[in-house]
Amino acid sequence: MSIETWTRALTEAIAARDADAAAALFVEDGFWRDFVAAGWTLQTLEGAAAVGAFAAGPAADAGLRIAPEAPPLQPGTDPAQEGFVAFETAHGHGRGYVRLAGDRARTLMLTLEGLKGHEEPLRGRRRSGLVSDPEGRNWKELLAAKTDGFGETREPYVLIVGGGQAGLALAARLEMQGVPYLVVDRHPKVGDQWRSRYKALTLHDPVWYDHMPYMPFPEFWPVFTPKDKMGDWLESYAHALELAVWTGTECLGAQRAPSGEGWRVTLKRGDETLTLSPTHLVMAVGNAGFPRLPEIPGQAEFAGVQMHSSQFASGEGLEGRRVVVIGANNSAHDIAADLVAHGAKPVMIQRSSTLVIQQRTVTDVLIGALFSQAAVDRGVTTDRADLLLASSPFRVQEENSRRLWTKIREDEAPFYDALEAVGFKVDFGEDGTGLLKYPRTASGYYFDVGACAMVIDGRIGLRSGAGVARLTAEGVELDTGELLPADMIVYATGFGAMEEWVARLIDPATAERVGRCWGYGSGVRGDPGPWEGELRNMWKPTAEPGLWFMGGNLAQSRFYSGLLGLQLKARHIGLIPED
Repeated sequence: MSIETWTRALTEAIAARDADAAAALFVEDGFWRDFVAAGWTLQTLEGAAAVGAFAAGPAADAGLRIAPEAPPLQPGTDPAQEGFVAFETAHGHGRGYVRLAGDRARTLMLTLEGLKGHEEPLRGRRRSGLVSDPEGRNWKELLAAKTDGFGETREPYVLIVGGGQAGLALAARLEMQGVPYLVVDRHPKVGDQWRSRYKALTLHDPVWYDHMPYMPFPEFWPVFTPKDKMGDWLESYAHALELAVWTGTECLGAQRAPSGEGWRVTLKRGDETLTLSPTHLVMAVGNAGFPRLPEIPGQAEFAGVQMHSSQFASGEGLEGRRVVVIGANNSAHDIAADLVAHGAKPVMIQRSSTLVIQQRTVTDVLIGALFSQAAVDRGVTTDRADLLLASSPFRVQEENSRRLWTKIREDEAPFYDALEAVGFKVDFGEDGTGLLKYPRTASGYYFDVGACAMVIDGRIGLRSGAGVARLTAEGVELDTGELLPADMIVYATGFGAMEEWVARLIDPATAERVGRCWGYGSGVRGDPGPWEGELRNMWKPTAEPGLWFMGGNLAQSRFYSGLLGLQLKARHIGLIPED
């Protein structure tokens, strides 16, 4: 069966509300990953029976019609077995990807890209730029007035708390959709979230993977972006897209409006405290919100300096100093390498095993197939790469990742053997799925940009498998009895989860009702939650109406901001009830 015949058969089954006919077009353990296409949320239907019920219900209600898209596939694939598709519903349109196994589908992914009658002002629909203002203001004056009057003469429909890449990406989508919004951020300038990180930080993802919506990096941009350059780019991005942002503004708290609809959000802007009343509140505060500091006996006795990794700036001036770094993931390695570069003597305490990925493996193997100059040269645009990356449900990603990481482990055995020979504890994910650690826990890994060689040759000292018993005036005592002399201790111990912001800014009861943010139920040991086909509470409705979470790396911010923006736009124009 060709993709054209298959999509026609599925469209007919949907129109007839024939659940059995739709189910018969999928393998028994097939998947339909629906991103706001027919169900107004992000969800994965697993199994032919669930897929059939969805096709005869929400998909039929939406008037879903699917057809192959031309060109039909990405280079190197079998046009008889997989390819891009396009779809329409009564309210919108989008694209997706299907993979067939014979005459039935193994996976179908559909992603809403626009609402009919509310097309974004892009390319041939761009705004004229001519200004006709009753008060005679020109473009510059109108831009300056864009953030005036909030809380006095008008209210934002959407208030976004956090002006990093996630908050700005969503703001860009709402700007293009014509949805009233405001971004608030506590830093003095847009981009300061990146500028305030440790001096040596450079993005570990390559430039092809990291574009923001609407405005990709220039073709001369370096492959790996220094953190201050990233901060400057975000500031330029907010200016170029004319985003409504209040910097130097801290969110003090939020509560339900007395009517039960919308929010009352208290902000501190400079010396002024004011209240805004948005209908929707978006937490775009990131996974690196609250530093997680362990409580260790004797911390008050230690004579040296203690700090969380988020407070570390540079190893400058620390030549000859003994520094204990507690932790062994990305920040710990980067900080330890920076200390070595400045002549310090770091010792890294690895409390649990770490997934280590060499930078060239990330670029050439994990990302290169979809996001690289070679992929661009083959005609794989960023939009297509995003669709392909999202086209496999997590269950299928697990299967593929096990095979991929088995090969990586074999191909790069000398590298991993050298790490293990000095006592470093390496893992490849609890179930061998490698970097799926990121969507599960957003921690526990290191993209190697040079620190591993320092661990192997001893420039970075290592204590693995030993816990910290207590601190003394002189240093860190391990539970093995060894005392590590130290002038400084850096706690590279991670950050609290995003739901902690809800507990602190709204109330603990709301946080408990909303539940965990990020992660999906993997079915492996140590994950007590039920199976979740998508990341919990991210970019989709939560148990608290009008409360949303926006986050992720640059690529996720680019892709999922479009989906969250469309969900908010649909509510703003009345396609979806506010509750």
